[in-house]
Order: sequence, then structure tokens, then C-alpha cells
Amino acid sequence: MTSGGGSLVVVGVGNVLLRDDGAGVEVVREIERRVDRRDLGLPAGTALIDGGTLGLALLPLVTGARGIVLVDAVDGGREPGTVEVLRGEALFEAAAGDGRDGEVAMGRGGLGELLAAARLVGADPAAIVLVGIQPSDIAVGPDLTAAVRRAMPAAIEITLDEIRRMTAPPPATRHAPAHRRADPAECVA
Repeated sequence: MTSGGGSLVVVGVGNVLLRDDGAGVEVVREIERRVDRRDLGLPAGTALIDGGTLGLALLPLVTGARGIVLVDAVDGGREPGTVEVLRGEALFEAAAGDGRDGEVAMGRGGLGELLAAARLVGADPAAIVLVGIQPSDIAVGPDLTAAVRRAMPAAIEITLDEIRRMTAPPPATRHAPAHRRADPAECVA
């Protein structure tokens, strides 16, 4: 995975049968609904994926992507509904953590394993971002809790901001000319 060619892959991760655990999937589904209604356009080459509980099975879908935006319920010990963004090395370090001592808990067998496998196949940490939503309840049930439901508009907008950020052209850089002739007014006798 590099920040070069390929598509931008936006993956909603989680189990929609475990209340807030499905928040990432719900974010991606809502973005997809807006695109289908033509209320929203996404940059060319953007793929929206309902990753559900696929975990490592997502690896072939993200391999070769120019960028990856993951959206998931992530327990960082914050107030329920808090939305935060992890990028690059901070994301890989959080994925390796176990949730103790204030670390973010991403769970075993899901997102953490996907990120570890992505690193093994040459993922560019700068090309991967996680939009994490603090769950309130991950018990069996089909509905998001009120706190996470209230956070959905912010999570969607933050996800869209990350898509725009990852697809924006790089800022133009001014290169100093290899040779510069001094203006006579700059010369002091």
C-alpha cells in the first residue's frame, strides 16, 4: 500500500448486531446513501466498503490502495460518542496496544490484525487514517446508543474531511532557482 496509485478505500468496520460496535459501518452506509441520492459526490477512485467483521479478509481490498480511511468504534476510555482521528505511526502503535494504561483498545482479530498485516505487506503509515468513535454499549442489540447516534453527524463530517484531505492535490512548492542573478538594487558598494 502506497500513497501513489490505486483507489482511496473507505472501510466501515464493526458488528452491527452489537449496538455501538457497528458505528463505523453506519457511517460508511450513510455516506453511501448520500452518494446514491446524489446529495454528495466523492472524488473519483473512492471506494466505500462495508467491512463489517471481515477483519483480515479486508487485506486484499486495501492492498494497493493509495490511501485508507478506516471508521470503527474504538474504546479510548473517552466520553461515549467522542470522535477522534488517529493517523500514521500513532495508529499503528494504538493497534498494537491492548487498551490498558490509557491505550486505545481496537480488539483482537479485527482492526488490529488488519493493520498489523497491512504493515507486513508494506503499508505506508502516512496513507492510513482511523476515524474512531467511542462506544457506550457493545451488548447485543440492533440500535446505536443515544450518545453514539448524536455523534454520527460529526463522525460522518470528519470522515468526509479525511477523504478530502487524502485526495487533495499536494500543495505546490516553490523551488528556488538553481541560479539567481542579484538585482543591482540589492548590491551594496
